Amino acid sequence: QLQLVESGGGLVQPGGSLRLSCVASAFHLPNYAIGWFRQAPGKEREGVSCITSSSDTTMSTDSVKGRFTISRDNARNTVYLQMNSLKAEDTGIYYCAARLNDYCSPYGDQYEYWGQGTQVTVSS
Repeated sequence: QLQLVESGGGLVQPGGSLRLSCVASAFHLPNYAIGWFRQAPGKEREGVSCITSSSDTTMSTDSVKGRFTISRDNARNTVYLQMNSLKAEDTGIYYCAARLNDYCSPYGDQYEYWGQGTQVTVSS
């Protein structure tokens, strides 16, 4: 069964850092573009960042530019989201998602596979 598993979330103080990981099982992650999404309490899910299969294209939403970096290690079937200078408004559940069409998209309905999410809480 195709599966994505996120890890690396937790509680961090404002200004701190976390690195999220998204590991794929039962499918070859290098064939897919990968997006990170988040959903804060009471808000709609939003696209955070995306990377194509060969890492030649990355995209990030304006609110995280300069703070978050997406990368991938295809040999490890893993995609990362390095989050620095975290703010309270970054709090939410973070999901990774995969789409076979190798273009970045900020729209969740264009992704075929989803992980279960990992909680990120930024609070003092």
